[in-house]
Amino acid sequence: MRDGGGGSPTVVVPDGSFTDEDRRAFPATKGTSHAVFFTVERDRVLLRFFTGEGELPACGHGTVAALAVLAERADVPDYRVTLSAGGREFGGRAVRRAEGFEASFDPGPVTLRDPTAVEGELIASLVPESVGPAVVASVGRPRVLVPVRTRADLDAFTPDLDRIREVCDRLGLLGCYVYTVPDTDGRVAARMFAPSIGVPEDVANANSTACLAAYLSRETLIVDMGDSLSSPATIIATTRPGPDGPRVDVGGIATT
Repeated sequence: MRDGGGGSPTVVVPDGSFTDEDRRAFPATKGTSHAVFFTVERDRVLLRFFTGEGELPACGHGTVAALAVLAERADVPDYRVTLSAGGREFGGRAVRRAEGFEASFDPGPVTLRDPTAVEGELIASLVPESVGPAVVASVGRPRVLVPVRTRADLDAFTPDLDRIREVCDRLGLLGCYVYTVPDTDGRVAARMFAPSIGVPEDVANANSTACLAAYLSRETLIVDMGDSLSSPATIIATTRPGPDGPRVDVGGIATT
């Protein structure tokens, strides 16, 4: 969300005796891009994420949405929990604010690498307006981060979704995250295209924002997304050193 509105609607469902086909159907049935299913255990909460294309090992805004729902159910002002998703456990937190729940989590270690020569040529064909080197970044699943100069350039960018899907499928990428060179105050705008997982354009993508924060080596990064879809969202990432690479906490404001 941003300024009390917008954001990426996500279905949050107590898991039950659903088939995976049932779970894939939830987003379309509810008019959202993603659904997250949770199971409360004694000392942790299990999360599973689905789009219409299938299950995802991780989903940043789905995690934020789940934390808001769990915090509301717990009815405490400062909710902290251990989450389990994609084969790993990590911490999550949601603090009640006047405008909703300020939720954040640790998406895991970020790995960064330069594209190979072949990858670079293919990626360049996706965003001809790019003004700098692309980077392949991962918090469990790789995606490509590509810079453009200004917000006007980002707004004007018209993606070839068929081409993005073709290239991402060929290279094993989740999607293409296009971002602006940071403003003088360090703020960035971004758009995430992931047709390979059934999401032509994502309103908000927290995991890719965590990747960008690690790549730019910024202690705090504020990223605006969703404006092109008339659903503005703001994601905040804070970065700290870790034993196996940069570690990031990422999140935003969510309402239920």
